[in-house]
Amino acid sequence: MTMNSTRRAFLGTAGAAAGLAALGMSTPAAAATTRPGTGTGRRRRRVPPSGIGMHLFTMRTPLATDFRGTLERLAEIGYATVGVSGRHGHSAAGIRRMLDETRLKAVLEHVAYTTVTGSGLPQAIEDVRTLGGSWVVVPSLPPEMHSPAGYREAARQFNIAGRVARESGLKVLFHNHDGDHDVVDGESLYGILLKETDPELVGFELDVYWAAKGGDDPRRLFVTDRRRFPVLHVKDMAANGGFEDVGSGVLDFPAMFDTARSGGVRQWLVEHDAPADPFASALNSYRYLSTLRY
Repeated sequence: MTMNSTRRAFLGTAGAAAGLAALGMSTPAAAATTRPGTGTGRRRRRVPPSGIGMHLFTMRTPLATDFRGTLERLAEIGYATVGVSGRHGHSAAGIRRMLDETRLKAVLEHVAYTTVTGSGLPQAIEDVRTLGGSWVVVPSLPPEMHSPAGYREAARQFNIAGRVARESGLKVLFHNHDGDHDVVDGESLYGILLKETDPELVGFELDVYWAAKGGDDPRRLFVTDRRRFPVLHVKDMAANGGFEDVGSGVLDFPAMFDTARSGGVRQWLVEHDAPADPFASALNSYRYLSTLRY
């Protein structure tokens, strides 16, 4: 399957504008007419309220000046969980206190590859436990590892770290970017990680925006690699390929989520990499995701 045809498998295409057709994408209105699961004889699913979270990278600007206040506003919007990405000078214990006060739950923390594969892993595990999370997430690999050999080494290291994390009741996850879906020397880099990591030890936090950029299809991944994806980054794509509030761009989320159950998805974490107004973006994205049926 080519990259463009793969993208069309999960990006709505009916009635696409001419400028988007070349990318295999649609306008949001057109995508809405092709959502699966809307016919008779099928019960439509919804994202569970307890699974709608915010990846805190989205909120980094207000967090830097008012961490607790930012959490409080997210809770008021309706978010149940957060993914921690940057502590802004606070300890894990301090963030946990603020989470408890605002009735939010941290489900994971992003931790650098060099920490997870080095001597800092035990402390990282302890910090995630303190936060109340279940997953230690590697957000990216060093650029020099962008090769089949590098990804095989990463898979080996993830298995080692995953074994240590399992002793504390946690699991190691990997978060993708578009380059992770490259084919290099005839091999899919992401495929190497999927094939050469132990499912009992290592899982994946799938960023659906970056998967789209890389030409991959979440629906296919959820079926071919069952139970490997406990967490999603729900991030939308603007018509020009940039970032957009969830539900305001061209990605067909109902199509993506149609096989999410087989993928083992438990958390849908909203993310916007560059929001003009983080709180407005958080509200728009929550409203869409909380009312979505697929």
